[in-house]
Amino acid sequence: MEELLKSIARGLVESPDDVVVTKSEPTSDGTIIYKLHVAEGDMGRVIGKQGRIAKAIRLVMRAAAVRTNEKILVEID
Repeated sequence: MEELLKSIARGLVESPDDVVVTKSEPTSDGTIIYKLHVAEGDMGRVIGKQGRIAKAIRLVMRAAAVRTNEKILVEID
């Protein structure tokens, strides 16, 4: 799941070497939180107009998580 999020983000940004994904331990309800960190200048590229790209990233990640029976959240920093 981490590699999927990294590859999506690296395709969107100008500095793909600055993309970092961290994974938290599952919460009490089993939800895993993935935090996506990108360079300051690339933040707009990842979020998109009115958050459309960020919503699409979260949608793809949730769809991939359903296939592996996981609950996930994606936070963008």
